[in-house]
Amino acid sequence: MWYDNILGTVGETPLVKLNSVTEGLPCTVLAKVEFFNPGGSVKDRIGQAMVEDAEARGLIEPGGTIIEGTSGNTGAGLALAAIAKGYRCIFTTTDKQSKEKVDVLKALGAEVIVCPTAVEPDDPRSYYSVARRLASEIPNSVYLNQYDNPANEQVHYETTGPEIWEQTEGRVTHYVAGAGTGGTISGTARYLKEQNPDVKVIGVDPYGSVYYSYFHTGEFKHEDIYPYLTEGVGEDILAENMKFDIVDDYVRVTDKESMLMTRRLARDEGLFIGQSCGMAVAGTLQWLRDHADEVSADDVVVVILPDSGFRYLSKTYNDEWMRDHGFVEEQPGMTVDEVLSKRKGAKMEGVVSVTSSDTLGTAIKRMAEHSISQLPVIDDGEVVGSLTESRILNELIETPGAREESVQGIMGDPFPIVPRTLHLAHLSAFIEEGAGAILVEQNGDQAFEIITKSDLIGALAANGNGNGTKPHAGSSVGASA
Repeated sequence: MWYDNILGTVGETPLVKLNSVTEGLPCTVLAKVEFFNPGGSVKDRIGQAMVEDAEARGLIEPGGTIIEGTSGNTGAGLALAAIAKGYRCIFTTTDKQSKEKVDVLKALGAEVIVCPTAVEPDDPRSYYSVARRLASEIPNSVYLNQYDNPANEQVHYETTGPEIWEQTEGRVTHYVAGAGTGGTISGTARYLKEQNPDVKVIGVDPYGSVYYSYFHTGEFKHEDIYPYLTEGVGEDILAENMKFDIVDDYVRVTDKESMLMTRRLARDEGLFIGQSCGMAVAGTLQWLRDHADEVSADDVVVVILPDSGFRYLSKTYNDEWMRDHGFVEEQPGMTVDEVLSKRKGAKMEGVVSVTSSDTLGTAIKRMAEHSISQLPVIDDGEVVGSLTESRILNELIETPGAREESVQGIMGDPFPIVPRTLHLAHLSAFIEEGAGAILVEQNGDQAFEIITKSDLIGALAANGNGNGTKPHAGSSVGASA
């Protein structure tokens, strides 16, 4: 047996029993593992469905362009459909999404436009608005709008719901899912409740999304909307596919709970899954424990795990990213204060600097006098920019008269400012981001000390590599400051 194209492999994903994370619970908890779809997520289902619906309604003709706003997974599903059917794809996404997601879309032949996260949905820069604008400008294109497209919800009614019912032999008593567009939770729930009205449907939302508060209050509260890190779930709008009347309860989970559960599912259950999967399981366990008196050994709980962990290698499965966001404990090791104390030579009263109105010639002279290769630019106690040898050299080559120009027109971004208590595991990454140097504030009095790569190397050498703490892989140990 074979399939005519990759779309034939979408669906019929397995149910896997959770064992370790559910210890102590009387019921059976089953995970619907959607990364078994060819594009690696539950969104493969709607990618095919929305494209075929658009074809049936004459919204797109052969050779046309599919346009969509996506957090990444829907884009992958649509890209597979486009490859099979001969369409071009343009996707808008947000700068919150992982690099892996963008790379997957590009690998599948899509054009990707990254838009800012921290804008209102109706802002012309938002990924919703940009997608709509492109669809109005590009001939023979269609904006599929997964949020309001009924084909999204319908395909889960036709596939995901029946699969769960058949795989549990009709024993499912609880269905749990996160919601972004609302299609997965609503379409599946509609089917399950038609088979058994007593099936309880529980939605899981991240803090910062509007769904939880809207479900419990019936009010759209702007004050409940704020940035969060968990990708592909929650909303700052009310998607038409989100059918609140079919949901029995909603719980809310923090980013930290989501990330830690995501990693635990990989470690303890062998399920290498994405952030929203960890959120869904954390919410499932929270609800079951809060309703322990209502749950029995006969209950069968099914929770949707939407995608794969391979799209979060640089985030949830990266120890440094997890530490940077406070999701895991800081490892013992050398601090900034210790690096400063081990620096050779007399401690300066304050960092050597220039102002933005000084000339480049003044900066060059100052660097030569103090034998330094980086200079912060400080105006009235505020760090406004930076100068490095490489930036100055490039400017002198391109502009022979640059020595007389003001620093303001040449300077780069300010060096990062870090606390004295920062550990080495973070320090090396900040130095990389700060073009080879960081600033340390002295007692909050707007005076600074500077730490360069050379200082870091010297401190590590003097301390035997920080008592076992390794510098970040990108710290360029051995390079000149």
